[in-house]
Amino acid sequence: MPLTLPARRNRLSIAATSMLLIFLFLFRLPAWAEPLPADEADMHALLEKSLSVVEIDKEIIRIQEQKQQLMLTMTDTEKQLVIQEQQIADKQEEAGNVLRAYYMGERDFLLSALLSFDSLSELFQMLDYAEIILTHDKHTLNTYVEQYKKVKVGYEKLEARQNELSTIEQQLKTQRERVVALEKQLDEQLAGRSDADRIRILMKELTSYWETAGIAEVKQYFRALSKAMQKLPSWVQENKQLLEIKGFQYTIRVPEDDLNTFLREQNDIFNYFSFEFIDDKVIAQGKRDNMEIKISGHYTIENDPKNAILFHVDELIFNGFSLPDTTRSALEKEFDLGFYPDLIVSFLKANAVEMKDGELTIKLSLKL
Repeated sequence: MPLTLPARRNRLSIAATSMLLIFLFLFRLPAWAEPLPADEADMHALLEKSLSVVEIDKEIIRIQEQKQQLMLTMTDTEKQLVIQEQQIADKQEEAGNVLRAYYMGERDFLLSALLSFDSLSELFQMLDYAEIILTHDKHTLNTYVEQYKKVKVGYEKLEARQNELSTIEQQLKTQRERVVALEKQLDEQLAGRSDADRIRILMKELTSYWETAGIAEVKQYFRALSKAMQKLPSWVQENKQLLEIKGFQYTIRVPEDDLNTFLREQNDIFNYFSFEFIDDKVIAQGKRDNMEIKISGHYTIENDPKNAILFHVDELIFNGFSLPDTTRSALEKEFDLGFYPDLIVSFLKANAVEMKDGELTIKLSLKL
């Protein structure tokens, strides 16, 4: 059915408004923009919440898949335990008979036989018989003990996985509660607005833009940064001025300008990106193809399983919209942005890391 003139005007109005708001909120709002007017701030908050709902939904799907995989593993473990318990039951009576024979003195005839020989040939024959009997008894007991250990380890694994499942179920519950709360807030805030339909269109547009272009751009930066960090230790070795040695104390000092130069040598994508070290924070931000990204994070020293300086994403902002912790955590797991001091000198370990006045400082000492 052809649209009436008012309907056409209404559709054109929605489309025009949508394009305008998309332009404002996707292309002109930098991650480090000045505070927005009240109306724009409200709109911005609504769009950000809608994006968070989408991202947390992804985390829920990931946790559900993890839960399903764990339950399959638990089922397999339970099947193995049934088999192992049957095996141990088969050997339990036999092992019990062996132990009972020793306890009741039923093996005393071995000693009597060994002491009642008439010739060396008889002694050697008796020793052979005794060895056969004792070896069989030992094999029976060892088999029982090994199978018992397997069952015990199986139950320990099952218990650990049950605890892991409980943790996963709690995570799933928490994320679902977060989504429900955000969706409730969105519904309540949109209920009183005359432009609710237009805002919902904007939400869909923002989600589509993030999922088709935004996340790919962010991952491209993380991927390039991860590859560059693998080469950082050799770069430090080549630039001796970055390493100070005083007795048994070693200090690596990396000025942000030097780091930016290094990164741009590794990948042209960093021509649009710059790093700063401010008050124990790493701040990286840049703009390319109408997409602005800001990453803020910090380093921690982890000694297990190996000495490492790991990067944690505290804030991720895409075109002015802050992504939830689930997105940041997923990126941390997917891309290793850590720094490993023992790749510079194998006998060194990191003791402290700090960022201030435009410089990253890593203090190291000898491994004991």
